[in-house]
Amino acid sequence: MSEAVEEVWALQRRSDAQTVAEFVVYGGDFPWLNARIEPRAGFEEVRPLFAEVLSRLDGVGADGGSWEQSYNAVRAAVLLRYPDGGEVPEFLLHIDGDEAWWRWSNEPFEEDS
Repeated sequence: MSEAVEEVWALQRRSDAQTVAEFVVYGGDFPWLNARIEPRAGFEEVRPLFAEVLSRLDGVGADGGSWEQSYNAVRAAVLLRYPDGGEVPEFLLHIDGDEAWWRWSNEPFEEDS
């Protein structure tokens, strides 16, 4: 009997493509994946960006622009890589403590006109 292979996604800093965390998937509820974070050097530099996004999530209905602005800062700072190493074109990633959850698209989202 073969062992299950863990699916590992990578979070990289956009500025230098350094891997700052690996996400070891343990489950999910389509279209979301849930993972345990294995931080690497540089992760603590980007963690505050995700804390800001979560803090604005509760008020997204009242002030969606504020949440969107904070998430744009995340997207400008990091990129997500599939287990095969390819760059994920679009993703919505949340991090809280040592847990991450996200959804993704294989195609870039269309801009609102």
